[in-house]
Amino acid sequence: MGVNLSKVEKKAKNYSHVLLVMRHAKAEPFNDKGDHDREITNKGEKQAKIVAKGLVGMKLLPDRVACSGAVRARQTLERMLKVFGDHPKVEYRQALYDGGMQAVFDELANAKDKTRVLMVLGHEPTVSVSCQWLASSDSDMVKLDLLNLGMSTASVVVFGSDQPFSRWQVHDAELLAVLSPKDFD
Repeated sequence: MGVNLSKVEKKAKNYSHVLLVMRHAKAEPFNDKGDHDREITNKGEKQAKIVAKGLVGMKLLPDRVACSGAVRARQTLERMLKVFGDHPKVEYRQALYDGGMQAVFDELANAKDKTRVLMVLGHEPTVSVSCQWLASSDSDMVKLDLLNLGMSTASVVVFGSDQPFSRWQVHDAELLAVLSPKDFD
């Protein structure tokens, strides 16, 4: 099927505020360390790098990243920062691990108006459910159906709006794309 990344880039450029909601990269299975301390796999490291390069290529380098405090999310972001460089301001939030959908909406509510590209990096099912609530009622049904299935590891949902993030309400943002790491290959 494939996604035309240049079309997504062009659409995103038309908005003054772009939100990237991402699920962490591929992680090791549950083990005796506990869920919070699971690490990403070699495949996860590759996914994170591919997605980061793809976002930079689309000129969607985040100004700010709010990342879950879980090990697999932090490791995903660490790998991405090797591509992003020092540009994004990074904040780690335990609430993005265990606070549910409200934690995602809190990140939007607390974002500064000057933030153009905000990335929220978290976990399933919180990320896909949050995206369903953010998507405007006239969003493409195919893209919404993808969210109903849940987000695969290292997937990114791209939203756009001319309203500052702090003013976003449910069903307010245009759903521009649901991207998997394969879309960036």
